[in-house]
Amino acid sequence: MTRKYFGTDGIRGTANRAPMTPDIALKVGMAAGLSFRNGVHRHRVVIGKDTRLSGYMIENALVAGFTAVGLDVLLLGPMPTPAVAMLTRSVRADLGVMISASHNPYQDNGIKFFGPDGYKLSDDAEKEIERLIDQDLSRQLASPSELGRAKRIDGMRDRYVEFAKRTLPREMSLAGLRIVVDCANGAAYKVAPEVLWELGAEVIAIGVDPDGYNINLKCGSTDTDALCRKVHEVRADIGIALDGDADRVIIVDENGKVVDGDQLMAVVAQSWLEDGRLAASGIVATVMSNLGLERYLGGLGLTLARTKVGDRYVVEHMRQHGYNVGGEQSGHIVLSDFATTGDGLVAALQVLACVSKLGRPVSEVCRRFDPVPQILRNVRYSGATPLDDPSVQAAIEDGRKTLGNSGRLLIRASGTEPLIRVMGEADNEDVLTGVVDRIAEAVARAAA
Repeated sequence: MTRKYFGTDGIRGTANRAPMTPDIALKVGMAAGLSFRNGVHRHRVVIGKDTRLSGYMIENALVAGFTAVGLDVLLLGPMPTPAVAMLTRSVRADLGVMISASHNPYQDNGIKFFGPDGYKLSDDAEKEIERLIDQDLSRQLASPSELGRAKRIDGMRDRYVEFAKRTLPREMSLAGLRIVVDCANGAAYKVAPEVLWELGAEVIAIGVDPDGYNINLKCGSTDTDALCRKVHEVRADIGIALDGDADRVIIVDENGKVVDGDQLMAVVAQSWLEDGRLAASGIVATVMSNLGLERYLGGLGLTLARTKVGDRYVVEHMRQHGYNVGGEQSGHIVLSDFATTGDGLVAALQVLACVSKLGRPVSEVCRRFDPVPQILRNVRYSGATPLDDPSVQAAIEDGRKTLGNSGRLLIRASGTEPLIRVMGEADNEDVLTGVVDRIAEAVARAAA
């Protein structure tokens, strides 16, 4: 079955354009509610969201859909994606929903689902929801007496704050650390500064004034310039950049240099290895992670298992094979000892624990390997994917021959945006640049 609505991370698109319209969101709520309705107990769904203007529209439509099929709805308000996953389990809900387009601009929005175990849905579960969305569900609506109720609940933010703090040893304090945290004007704009402050740090918070339009705008993990400037300005020990729904993190060291997810995974992996906490003798990452990470782990006697892009695939592989550290270069860090999905704040706390334990500057703690030169070009397209074009396929084949065994290429369509991502790695950066540019140009011509 071809996936019509779901991509690599739920349903996503431009707000008020299909599939992110209120009528489709209504049907999604009905379909998802029916998929997870089993038995005669009162069923419950929790819904969180980030700070996008369109979140109100999507939230109300989902509430109508869920209540129409008899599910009670608990509304969390602005809340990080990992908090929704945690609270889904905590309140024993049948389903969790996060309304967010993650790192995308405010014009986009999305719907992510979590099962009662707090994990993102399987492909089969998403296919069942898709099957129901386009059906006539009028015969399966709840009777007037069985309609669901919806209410906003308070105190859930405090639960997540306590959860995040407890991922560190009780005696650990961040006193003496000056931390700049950029919350991307997104879902963590209240909880992240609060957690860091309660742990004793001196906190300078930016990206904490959401207005519905400024989420991820020149801030957060996808644009760290403002964070780098602030770290330099206040002479901070570290900068922490979250994205719009706070499931990813990027670190900035005391010199204003950016540290990506690959380096952060290396930090946590080695620390946990030394503490006897690392499971499965390795970590899980995607095909996008740098070859330098793989070589570094190999030097520690650890393996790097690769999956296709998407933190849900990382999590699936971790669960199947017993890993407890995984993630993506973009900053999705999954630490399954604590969470069922990527949690930017919890990952940052683990890095801070390493900094505290080693007593060294972030620039030293978080630079574990020299990355192999890696180049990524994004080419926008509309209509059919340019990857089917013979000229593009020929350019890719020529590129692979040019790099040979000295590098690798990864060309794929994004699962969340109409983009072709052309990525290459090689020790010789000049050769690599030529190869990637020629492929990107071929894709652009085919997409024109």
